[in-house]
Amino acid sequence: MNRIYVLTGKSSSGKDSIFRELMKDDKTLKSVIPYTTRPLREGEHEGVEYRFSDEDEFSRLKAEGRVIEDRSYNTVQGLWRYFTVDDGSFDGDEDILLIGTLDTVNSIRSYFGSRKETIPIYIECDDGDRLIRAVNREKKRKDPQYKELCRRFLADDEDFSEERLRAAGVAVRIENDDLFNCIREIRKHIGN
Repeated sequence: MNRIYVLTGKSSSGKDSIFRELMKDDKTLKSVIPYTTRPLREGEHEGVEYRFSDEDEFSRLKAEGRVIEDRSYNTVQGLWRYFTVDDGSFDGDEDILLIGTLDTVNSIRSYFGSRKETIPIYIECDDGDRLIRAVNREKKRKDPQYKELCRRFLADDEDFSEERLRAAGVAVRIENDDLFNCIREIRKHIGN
């Protein structure tokens, strides 16, 4: 049985950087690319960070029973959906690595039941460091979205409360105060 590892954590905790580094040299992990209806951001590429979709495709996939989990956010730019689809990416014997929320973890467990083991890996990072990272990243954009950055940052405390972490069965917590050490610790947990 292959395992599904879900990198989870507050915004700007380093999940995307960690994911890229883990996938770069690892031939035993398979990635699952999530879908979103939000606009493509500067520096992103279709099918790399996300599969960029629209409401019609989301509705069709949902009606077909292929949406494993979905989240919607009322952002300062309107409704954005993020969702995981059973599009063949979960087939095969390889262990899978993806990025998601605690709701992602719970939905994947519910969807696959005992057929696949779902293991959340919670990335911890100092709030001050996260805020600086987020602001610096946003400054580089052609059209910075500081209000959305603030909304996400403030929502993180509730979304990743200790109660919700326990309810999602988070047993692996790794501090990202040094990217190299963080990745090394994650590799220990996934056996690579």
